[in-house]
Amino acid sequence: VQLQASGGGLVQAGGSLRLSCAASGGTFNRYFIGWFRQVPGKEREFVAGISRGGGTTKYTDSVKGRFTISRDNAKNTVYLQMDSLKPEDTAVYYCAADHKILTAQVSSILGDYEYWGQGTLVTVSS
Repeated sequence: VQLQASGGGLVQAGGSLRLSCAASGGTFNRYFIGWFRQVPGKEREFVAGISRGGGTTKYTDSVKGRFTISRDNAKNTVYLQMDSLKPEDTAVYYCAADHKILTAQVSSILGDYEYWGQGTLVTVSS
């Protein structure tokens, strides 16, 4: 499966952005999807994830209540709605996918994801 992330940009603190991750070349509903982010000099970190059918989601603590992950399997797309953005949310955001079978249905572990898209830059100004 190939992944294409889009929707990044420059926004003021308190604003919103919606990232999209469009998939092609695979059966989309076979994959759980994760969003990760990375700033220079730091490790890539998990942000949010969603199960194959969309019924299970997972978030890192720092974005709970502000970010919402969703998917439209008919459109082969996953979204990350980011509200109340903070300067510390500034990063390159990546979407990733995998189809391994997990009891938890979605993973927050970077190494559990085989397929990665290119990043999209989100910059939040103070």
